[in-house]
Amino acid sequence: MAFNLKKVLKALLLSSSQPLAIKDVQAAFTRFHDLASSLPLEETAEESAAAPEAAGAPGAAIEAAAPAEVPAELAEVFIEAPSDPELYADVPSLITGTQVREAMDEIAAELRAADDGLLLIEGNAGYRLVTHPRFGRWVRILRQEPPPVKLSQSSIETLAVVAYRQPVTRTEIETIRGVSAEAGLNKLQERELVYVVGRADTPGRPIQYGTTDQFLEFVGIKSLDELPASDVLSSRQIDEWLKTSTPSHTPTDTDMGLADEQLPLEALSATVEEATPPDVAAPTAASS
Repeated sequence: MAFNLKKVLKALLLSSSQPLAIKDVQAAFTRFHDLASSLPLEETAEESAAAPEAAGAPGAAIEAAAPAEVPAELAEVFIEAPSDPELYADVPSLITGTQVREAMDEIAAELRAADDGLLLIEGNAGYRLVTHPRFGRWVRILRQEPPPVKLSQSSIETLAVVAYRQPVTRTEIETIRGVSAEAGLNKLQERELVYVVGRADTPGRPIQYGTTDQFLEFVGIKSLDELPASDVLSSRQIDEWLKTSTPSHTPTDTDMGLADEQLPLEALSATVEEATPPDVAAPTAASS
């Protein structure tokens, strides 16, 4: 019986609580062959049959057959290998990403056809088994969780600007949308769809926002490159529009954190000149 990659992948998916990436699968096959090379199957099978009589203990066979560098619990896998050729015999030394994807696609198709409430999805971190959305109410009852809160239209628009424009500041979001974005950003951060990525290299060092990995799962894509093309929110067009629509603004004392009554030197000089009679010279810095 030939090696069954699909069955092995099913077992790995069920055993992992984290997404299973292709590189994780390939690493598992590499470790399998590393262990197999340090523990020959033929010698292990012969010694496993003779060791129990000599040692008189169930675990002694494994310990006697396995070299010191191979843990006993891993040696057991190779001891049982001849009895399960579908899983452990003729294991390919190289599993390509294409082979893993094709097997995963077959598993996903079988789960959809079976309609047993499980789905296999591929996210940005790898493959994972999930429950079908129509069983969501039962899952929430089990976990005692409230129904998910839907995003408002305002939050969706803010999220779209962040997704296409990121990293983006709150001022840029408000300029594009024409309304305050503070409440929407706070809600998106609470839902872990948006997070602070840093600060812009502009006066005042405003906070910049970007989307999270949870955002990718929320919209069902693996990377931001899969977002639909948008002529409306393209960065180049937004840059041009911001330059033409935002009036140039010279920072004032208030912008710099000074009180209104603290006049700049230029304004103070102008005030002194206006208050000084024509025949009286304004005092200089040297005269006091």
